[in-house]
Order: sequence, then structure tokens, then C-alpha cells
Amino acid sequence: MTGRSPSTPFDDRARPDVAVVGAGPIGLAIAWRCAARGLRVVVHDPAPGSGASAVAAGMLSPVAEAYFGERELTGLLLASAARWPAFADELTEASGAELGYRTEGTLIVGSTGDDLAEARRLWAYQQGLGLPVTPLRPTELRDREPALAPRVRGGALAPTDHQVDPRLLVPALRTAAQRAGAVPVPQAVRALSEVDARVTVVAAGCGAAALTGLPVRPVKGQILRLRAPGGATPGFRHVIRGYADGEQVYLVPRADGEVVLGATVEERSDTTVTAGAVLRLLRAGVDLLPELAEYDLVETVAGLRPGTPDNAPILGPIPGRPDVLAATGHHRHGIVLTPVTADLIADLVTSGVADPLLTPFHPGRFVAAGPESGNAAGPGTRGSAGRGAGPGAAEVGGPDRTTEEDRWS
Repeated sequence: MTGRSPSTPFDDRARPDVAVVGAGPIGLAIAWRCAARGLRVVVHDPAPGSGASAVAAGMLSPVAEAYFGERELTGLLLASAARWPAFADELTEASGAELGYRTEGTLIVGSTGDDLAEARRLWAYQQGLGLPVTPLRPTELRDREPALAPRVRGGALAPTDHQVDPRLLVPALRTAAQRAGAVPVPQAVRALSEVDARVTVVAAGCGAAALTGLPVRPVKGQILRLRAPGGATPGFRHVIRGYADGEQVYLVPRADGEVVLGATVEERSDTTVTAGAVLRLLRAGVDLLPELAEYDLVETVAGLRPGTPDNAPILGPIPGRPDVLAATGHHRHGIVLTPVTADLIADLVTSGVADPLLTPFHPGRFVAAGPESGNAAGPGTRGSAGRGAGPGAAEVGGPDRTTEEDRWS
């Protein structure tokens, strides 16, 4: 593959080395990494950053998101979270933009005895993996966050679980990618046959199903955005992930006074905001942090996570199509997995050699037959088998629909 200086524009008539389909965080980060290595890169998307990344809370939570039966995914989360500090610094320098990256850590709390018992069961598992989770008594919790409700029975600190603001991240990635030489193509991609490049990277979130036949399905999530009154900063600093009478929620404070409260988990593909979801989220949030009752409710919104049968991303070449790489299915982990996904896919594009980290996430674990034989997908596709990229396929090319929450909602 022929390289070039990142600062030197290439002839628009030349065939790109890499075409990225989808300009959410994953697609833009891959485009940035590839362009910075001197490759000709185009990014297909009619509306960059308008998908689920605009809804995502931006929690970088490899510890709190370490769940039973997902050890390989936990390993990938930890590897990516470890890259985030350097990634954030590099992206800020490349784009000249702030990302809202914060490192206060995450508090995991339970309101009732039953809530706390459920949380402790997960902490025991996480500690068994050697992850940094420190149980705290109620007085220790309130020393850290005095605004917590008096009824909160206990909790734990995950100090290495951080946050970033996806609504700042996506514009920064767009700027960095374009400064490195990536060229935006503001058009939707309805079939992979419409894309002409040496390598095509499908980072279209839920839209990857129609393009590739992979078992990626939409998982709806509704969130609320609140704002502290009078332009003040929120009355808490840590990300708070809480159990409140069995309802699981998260609260993410921003420096500008915003608080993100989420999120539902629904096996459906609409983006309608419902009164019931707003009621449940607000009730649980106020149960944990009573002062939220005085905050302004400024936005209610829903997005679609790209879910997979095993909750893990799909990364690497599609069987039968070595020139087509998947970078999708990140479900609730799209933001935290952005750095490692970009690095691994860019390495694969430039070297042709897959890093061992990619092995558990290969598309072949689902695909029974490659695109040349009809894009048939294996068990668990939830109806996506056979949905090839020919005429009549759903229009794709919108933002990578990634966010990171499933169980915490």
C-alpha cells in the first residue's frame, strides 16, 4: 500500500487506500489513525456525529462494566482504557479541542440492603479478576460525595473508571482526521459495491447488519440531560452508578453544569422517548441524589446501540472478503473502546497482520458463509441472516451508532 505525507492532499481521482463507512467515534478514530500513517482515506457519512454518539454518556468504565462471563471483553476494555490518557492528550493536540476528559473515578452505590447485596456480588467477581474496586462504608461515600442521599447503604470506588464527553469527542476526531488528510464523503452507502477502495472498513454501527449480514441489532436506550440551576457546576464530582430499589442508573457530571442520567435498555429500534422511561430514570436519580429534583430538565433523547449476540464487538475481516473489515457491534462500550479499536484496525490495514487481541472478536464467530455466498450469518442473528448489501438494502452511512450502557439502565 502506497503511503503519503499526511499533510499532502491526494488527487480526488486516485483510488483511496481506505474507505471508512460511518463517521461516529469508531469510524473517525480509524480514519484519523490510518490517515496519520500516510494512507489515502475517505469517510462516507451524510451526517457525522448525529447518531448514538450524540446520546452516549461517555463513561470509560472497564471495571464497573466487567460482567460475569465476559472475560475476553473485559480484557479488551482494560486495554483500551489504559490507552485513553495518551489518546486524549494526542487528540487534544491534533484537534486543538477539549474532550471533557475527567479522572475523578466512579462510585458504585446501593440504596437498599437488596441493592447493596446485588452490587457486592459483582464487586466480588471484579475483585477476583484483580480489578481495582474498593468497598466504602456510607460515611466514606459521603466524605467523597456529600450530596448522596442519606438512605444510601454503601458502595465502592472504581478509581480508574473515568469519563469523556462524546459531544466534544466526535468534533475533535473529525478535525484530527481531516487535518491528517482524511476526506469526508457526505453520502450514504447502501451497498458495499458502491465503495471503491483497497480496503473498506464498516464502522456503521447498527447499519453494519444491512451491509454485511453480521448479527448486529439495535438496542434502544433513553437518557435525560439535566442542568444545575443558575449555571452552577453539579453538586457531585464522581460518575455515580447506582442501584435504587432495583433500578440501575448512572449519573455523569459535566464541568459546564450538565448531568447525564440514563439509561433504558430496550430490544426495539425506534427512538421515541416515553413518559414511563423518564419517570423511572428521574425517580431513581433523585433517590440517589436528592438535589437533582431542583435541576433543569433540558433534554430527553433516545439512541440505538449496536448489540451482538455475545455483547462483544465484531472486529476484523469478513470471511470471504479480506478487503472488508468490520469495526462494529460495540454495544454499550463504543466510547471506551475507541482507542484500541482504532489502533488494532489501523495496524491490520497497514500490516495485514491481526493483533492477537482481535482473535476473540473476529466476525467468523458468527458468520457461517461469507458475503460471496449471500452474507448468511450464523445462529443468534435475530433475523439478520441473508440481509446482503444488494439493491434494496437499508440506507447506511450515518454515524457509528455506539454507546456503552446495557445493564446500567
